[in-house]
Amino acid sequence: MASASGEGQPLHGRRAVKGLSKVFELNPAGLNWPRSVTFLDIALVPLVVFWTIGYEQYLLSALFGLLFAWLDDPGGSYGHRASRVAVFSLIGAGVTALGFGIGADSWGWLTLAAFAVTLAAGLAAAFGVRRFVTALLLNAWFIVTLGLAHSLHHYARITSYTWAQVLAWTGGAALWLTVTFIGWLIRGRRDRPQPIAELPGGTSRKKLTPPVVVFAALRAVAVAGTVALAFGLNLSHGYWMPIAAMVAMKPSLEQTTLVAAQRLAGALIGAVSAALLLLIPADEHGLRLFAVTRGLEVVALVLLMHGVAIRFCNYALYCAAIAAGALILVDLPQPSHYAAEGYRVLWTVCGAGIGLLLMLLAGLLAKRAAKAPSPPDSRPA
Repeated sequence: MASASGEGQPLHGRRAVKGLSKVFELNPAGLNWPRSVTFLDIALVPLVVFWTIGYEQYLLSALFGLLFAWLDDPGGSYGHRASRVAVFSLIGAGVTALGFGIGADSWGWLTLAAFAVTLAAGLAAAFGVRRFVTALLLNAWFIVTLGLAHSLHHYARITSYTWAQVLAWTGGAALWLTVTFIGWLIRGRRDRPQPIAELPGGTSRKKLTPPVVVFAALRAVAVAGTVALAFGLNLSHGYWMPIAAMVAMKPSLEQTTLVAAQRLAGALIGAVSAALLLLIPADEHGLRLFAVTRGLEVVALVLLMHGVAIRFCNYALYCAAIAAGALILVDLPQPSHYAAEGYRVLWTVCGAGIGLLLMLLAGLLAKRAAKAPSPPDSRPA
């Protein structure tokens, strides 16, 4: 009878299915194709430029400089926008220089730098939600630079200069400023709203509470730990571990378990998708390898475009698209094989698992801090 009535499914099974449907639940109102097409149109400029001059190893820096400058744009008068994005771009250039400058150094320096950058990003919450979000963007970019620098360092046929990576990042941000300046002139020099209206815009400072400080420290320890494991043990494609840990972690204590699950699912889907696509050029050589590599660069750009479109439609799919696009561009210089794809997925699972454990620990600490009774007021009446 229970089976006939549809009640025979175990309770935990029904909960798992319901939870999975929540993770991939779509919000049609959050889909924004015009925004993604705009990104694709602008991103084609650095793609064609680097194809023409033959230095595709700098493409990822230019694309992230463009994308993050767009995300940081606060809107308003053009002078305010330009000054804000310029400061952000300079800080991003410093992060880029640090990541590519030490990417080939010993694992100890990488671990120390990862801890310092991640801790600083976590403590940026004191300067307002908006600055906290931009700090997290730069934090994620720094982890990507370590992976890309390590990848290029072990590929003798490609030379990567730190100053050129910094220039590419700055050029991507400058491209966004140029596009917004042209748009400002066309629209009669009027103030414009924030391009990504869904992102928080608050800049009011907040007090760093003990739970926030503890979480920032735990997050920094987790990222530094995965960096130490990846580079200290010289794991094959081990830098996928800190990247996955970064993608899987919540940016604040207040976020829900649903967002954590979406980040974890997105990291895994993106890694598996990138790993499968990177098998395509495994046995190719000569002109065919060149054509396949150019095609995968376009695929990565399209994936980033889809990430821009679905950012507020479904967070899990957004994380998957951004992770897949970035990881394809990071690993394209290296020929792929089945063992490499297995390592990529394995380290992604490990990194995402470490990030998930950290979030659970931070959540428990937050609950205990919230339940702890406040000390009695000892001030005289």
